[in-house]
Amino acid sequence: MRLVTWNVNSIRARLPRVLELLDAHAPEAVCLQETKATNATFPHEVLAAVGYRAVERSEGRWNGVALLVRDGLPVEDVRVVLPGEPVPTEARWIEAVVDGVRLASVYVPNGRDRDHPLFAVKLRFLAAMRDRLRELVDEGPAVVAGDMNVAREDRDVWDVAQLGISTHISPDERAGVEALLGAGFLDAFREVEPDAPGFTWWDYRMQAYRRGWGMRIDLALTSRDLVTAACRVDTRFREPNAAGDKPSDHAPVVVDLAR
Repeated sequence: MRLVTWNVNSIRARLPRVLELLDAHAPEAVCLQETKATNATFPHEVLAAVGYRAVERSEGRWNGVALLVRDGLPVEDVRVVLPGEPVPTEARWIEAVVDGVRLASVYVPNGRDRDHPLFAVKLRFLAAMRDRLRELVDEGPAVVAGDMNVAREDRDVWDVAQLGISTHISPDERAGVEALLGAGFLDAFREVEPDAPGFTWWDYRMQAYRRGWGMRIDLALTSRDLVTAACRVDTRFREPNAAGDKPSDHAPVVVDLAR
């Protein structure tokens, strides 16, 4: 199974790039985050025209997650709520069984600042994820992929001292992500790329992408009954395309899995 996870930062603004991605990689499934669409404005018909069915949880202007699944693959048991999530009205989680593999697309809250009330919300969300992953690990093959808004280690940041923010790298956040792995999951990128930076996000400001000022905050976590054959960040999608379409501030992560 080829799986892609990507924070698109608005599916309507980035729809030409999404179609390019589907054409370039022909994935069986795509986990999208920050779709920023309503149910009515989500581009189901456009995606169907290129052979993909979308199941989505939309909120409107903010957040939003989706699974795009290639035509012909069964999609079963769609769930749009993460049990125990602190703000269940926000569209941050969707999961379904796709061709026998439980897939979840997740958009973890940013947290803003360690002194901000939303920081505690972020930690509670990660704890709810941990509890759900503990259930999933006993139910068969599973992948939880998306924007975790946490850099696991210092090597996942271009320069911790120059980062300029107090979230994404704190011990509490990192412990929350490590607890996901402790539930029985593997970091797909690190399974095949133990040393590469693998940055997935670069600020739009200060020419961060050109300067290599990135972070690896988009992860694909796989259950141990799946084998990661390949995993890479396709940075082409962090650059404008030939038509000049503006990119997301995230690049997609492409994962090839075997059972």
